[in-house]
Amino acid sequence: MIKSINKKIFFIQPTIYDEHGNLIKTNKLYGPSLTFSLLAALTPSEWEINVCFEFIEDVFFDTDADIIGLSIMAFNMDDVRRSFEIASEFKKRGKIVLAGGIMASLIPEEIKKYCDSVIIGDAEEVWKDVLIDIEKRELKPYYKKDIKFLTYPLPRYDLIANKKLGGYLPVEIGRGCCNFCSFCSISCLYRGKYVKRERDEVIRDIKHIKSLGFKKFIFVDSNIFPDQEYLEKILIEVKKLKMSWYSQCSLQIAYNDKLLKIMAESGCIGLSIGLENINKEILKDIDKSCNNPDDYISLIDKIRNYGIEVVATIMLGHDRDTQETSKKMVEFIINSNIIFPKISSIIPTPGTDFYKKMLENNRIQKLDYYSSKKPMGNLIPKNMTQQELIELYWKSCNELYSIKNIIRRIFFRKHPLKNFDRFLFFLSLNLIYRHKIKKRIRLTDF
Repeated sequence: MIKSINKKIFFIQPTIYDEHGNLIKTNKLYGPSLTFSLLAALTPSEWEINVCFEFIEDVFFDTDADIIGLSIMAFNMDDVRRSFEIASEFKKRGKIVLAGGIMASLIPEEIKKYCDSVIIGDAEEVWKDVLIDIEKRELKPYYKKDIKFLTYPLPRYDLIANKKLGGYLPVEIGRGCCNFCSFCSISCLYRGKYVKRERDEVIRDIKHIKSLGFKKFIFVDSNIFPDQEYLEKILIEVKKLKMSWYSQCSLQIAYNDKLLKIMAESGCIGLSIGLENINKEILKDIDKSCNNPDDYISLIDKIRNYGIEVVATIMLGHDRDTQETSKKMVEFIINSNIIFPKISSIIPTPGTDFYKKMLENNRIQKLDYYSSKKPMGNLIPKNMTQQELIELYWKSCNELYSIKNIIRRIFFRKHPLKNFDRFLFFLSLNLIYRHKIKKRIRLTDF
C-alpha cells in the first residue's frame, strides 16, 4: 500500500481486442461515457483528475496518480482481458486500482482478483466513502449501496469535451430499465427498477453542454421510455434549446404518436432499438416477447415518418438460429432500409440470466479468461459450430455493409434524410463500420 496518497486519480475506460489480438482503436468516440465526468463532480476539489478513453487514446502508464479507476464496460470475459492487463500493470507499479462498471458489478469476485477494490452497481452513494477510506488506508474490498434518488452536481464535462469525440456529450435522464430481457446486463442489474433524475438537473446539463459549443448530445440511458409523461416534459424544454440528440429506446415508443412528435420537434435524429431477432420463439426464449416481428416494418416506418431514424440491433447465434434463418434476418434488415444496422453474435454476459441458463445446460465453453483470445465469446451454438457462427457473422456483416447496400439505405429511401448534417452523419457511420468490418473488427459501440 502506498505510504502517502497524492490525491490524483487517473480514470480509464479500456478498449478491447480484435480477433487478431490487436487493441481496437478509432478516430472518434461517438458514445462517450458519463461515468468519469459524474464521479469527478462528486470528488472534492483538492483531488486532481485525468481521464482516458483507450478507444481513442493510449493509456499513460507512467502517470504519477496514485489512484487508478477502471470502468469495465465490456460485456464479454474475453473483452475484460484488457482491463485485467491494465490493472495488473498498475498494481506492479504500486498503484491503488479501483474497478467499477457493468462487468465489475456482475462478476465482482472475478474482477477483484486484479484490483484492490470493486464498486458494485451505482457509485454515487459510496464514492465519498471510497475516497475517505483511501485517505485512511482502510480501503474495503467491495462497495455497494443502491440508489433511491438519482441526483448529482453538474458533471465535469471539461475533462472530456476536448477529446476526439464525434460531436456528442453524454446526458442522463434515468437509470435502469423496466424490461426483463434475460441476455441484458442492465436488466439483470436493475431487475425492472428505473430511477429518474430531477428534470431541472437534466436541462441544466444540456444547457451547459450548449454553452461549451456543442450542438448535439446523447441520452446515455439504456431505455428512455419507462416514464413517458416525464420524458415528454423534459423534451418540451429540450425543444427550446434547438439542439440535436440521439438515444436508446424500446420499440414500444412507436405506439405513442404524441411523444414521437415531441421527440422529433425537440431534435431527435435517431433511436437505437433492440429488435434482436425476427423469430417470435427466439424472442420468447430471451424474455423479449414485448417485440412482435410481424409489426417491425410498420412500427419502424411510423418512427421514420416523424423524421427519426432507427438504428437496429440484431443478434445471431440463438438456439433456434440456423444458416437459413440468419440469411432471412439479413434479408429483412436490407429490405427494411434500416439506416444503420448493428449485428452481433449473441455472447452470454457473465452474471446475466442467459449466461446462467447456458452454463447449467453445459453450453459455455470453459476458458482461461485472462489469456483467452476468442472475441466471439465462449457460447457453444446449437445448430452450428462456433467457427460456423463466426464465419456467418462476418458474412452477414459484409453483406449488410456492402457499398451497394450502404448506397441503398442512405440514398434511395422512402423517408429522405431531413438535412445534410444528418445525411453526412449516417453516411459516415456506415462507412466507418464498413472499414472496421474489412479489418474484422466487431461492431461494438465506439
